[in-house]
Amino acid sequence: MKISKLLNNKNFLVFLFFIFFNNSTANEPVDIWNIDKSKIETEQISQNDTLASEEVSQQNISVYDLNNQNNENNQNQVLLENNLEDKISLFGLYDPDENNLSIEMWNESEGEEIKKIFNKIFSQKLSNDALDILEIALLTNSNTPIKNITREEFYNFQKNFLIKKNDLDLIKLFLEKNPNFYLKDDLINYYANYYLGQANIEKSCDIFEAVEDIALNDDYASKLKIYCLINSNKIEQALLIYDLKKEIGFKDEFFEKKIFKLIGFEEESNQISDKNLLELHLSHRVVENFEYIPDENTPKEIWKYLASANLLEKIDNINLEDIEKINLIEKAVHNGNYNEDDLFALYTRYQFNFNQLLSAKENYKTLDNSSQRALIYQKMLLTNEPNEKLKLAQLLKNLFTSDELSNAFYNELSKTLLSIDKSELTSDLTSFYDKNIINNENVARNIKFNNKIIHQSKLLNYFVEKKEISKIEKEAEDILKTILKDKEYIITTNDEILLESLKYDGVKISKKYSERYSSSVNIPPDIQVKINNRDLGLILLRIVEIIGEDKLENLGSETLNFILIALNQLDLDQIRDKIILKTLPIRV
Repeated sequence: MKISKLLNNKNFLVFLFFIFFNNSTANEPVDIWNIDKSKIETEQISQNDTLASEEVSQQNISVYDLNNQNNENNQNQVLLENNLEDKISLFGLYDPDENNLSIEMWNESEGEEIKKIFNKIFSQKLSNDALDILEIALLTNSNTPIKNITREEFYNFQKNFLIKKNDLDLIKLFLEKNPNFYLKDDLINYYANYYLGQANIEKSCDIFEAVEDIALNDDYASKLKIYCLINSNKIEQALLIYDLKKEIGFKDEFFEKKIFKLIGFEEESNQISDKNLLELHLSHRVVENFEYIPDENTPKEIWKYLASANLLEKIDNINLEDIEKINLIEKAVHNGNYNEDDLFALYTRYQFNFNQLLSAKENYKTLDNSSQRALIYQKMLLTNEPNEKLKLAQLLKNLFTSDELSNAFYNELSKTLLSIDKSELTSDLTSFYDKNIINNENVARNIKFNNKIIHQSKLLNYFVEKKEISKIEKEAEDILKTILKDKEYIITTNDEILLESLKYDGVKISKKYSERYSSSVNIPPDIQVKINNRDLGLILLRIVEIIGEDKLENLGSETLNFILIALNQLDLDQIRDKIILKTLPIRV
């Protein structure tokens, strides 16, 4: 039966056409930078909107483009070959004024240097601080760089950043505000797959409410869309998209059989596929008595789905003589694909005799590696004396580490340490205790002022409240007079950071105090040239590169001073203030 015959009612199609254009909103993400995402402009520059719409119409075969179906193949070819370099498209979230940036912030940036820095930082596990600055750099509405870099390359950096940060709310918000983004289907697929891996179908599918218009030529995104519509019992809409795909040559027998089974058009299909997460999920939905056994080559996303959907073999059913399977479980726990608690529950099922448990530290080496860990774990559970218990925990960690499974004994180790009174430990064990315990106590983060130290004094309030210059000048005079009457007080680099930042904002510091210190940071000539040219985008990238995997508060004072001098010279005081308040104060 040809599906299009079910949809030959013209009025019905028109009705569907309007239904498809409903939009939804999303909750805004929260981060340390406290970006006011409520200020995000809901409308882009009118020229941008017009051009972006034209761009999408050329680049995507919309599921709503119901006319001129006979020309779709030709249009699709144009899509693939279309050059975007003559278009202006602003894809972002933040108005440039929010951080004193500019729509032309990338105009002076050298493309080859941009690509070099991105290749470096994307190979690292960037700290949240570095990612927050990178977010500002990449998601501020601005023209793309024009020197030795294509728009497509820059859009790819935006996409890769969003995936690397792994803030799903941020991805959804970006797609809502930028429905014509060049690489939106990649982000849709990432978002949908993330929640599909958690067996959260509702959350996976809600991305299609945020971004309804998808490209038919992206098979994965459009198949997800079809499935989500079927899952919501919007069968007619799903079949419409399917029929349009068939018109442009789509053929996927596995997918067709599964969705037609869900609709009721086909007999049961028992074929199971793990080609991708969607196909595994459809197999699970359709195949009766579904069973899938992962192995060490099974992708992490499949492991996650199996665990989330309770499809992994129950601990009580695992054969303890199946050493290969137990080793597989241990590796899965180490990789974060299997519940750690289940592994240690498995260890408690091992049967050891009295002598083995009594002399566990002497006898464990005669066993296979998994049994060694099970024996030492059981011995640790039976031991009450703190020092002995900790020595067994230390041995058990070494056994995991020697097999490159250290992550498998992470939370359980911390729970064991929390059960021990640190005061009862001998001095040789306290270091191991401190290094491995996970402290989950909530810590208040209010600033505590210390008016005996310049960079910890109430002068910090200026960066919170932005008082009038005259008021902060009087406060600065009073505080500096009190602190620096001590001739032996040494003005530190952190003190210098605070004072110089005040001076950049126009606060006059008495010469008698300024003469007590001199800046020791020299800006490299190439960086100074970029600062002078207001090469804002590239300077922010260089700052991200400098921070790298470190937290801001762990940077050396000289490095921090260098960053803040650059930000001061560029008048990027909003970003500067956030860094100052994160690094200089005592927080309690």
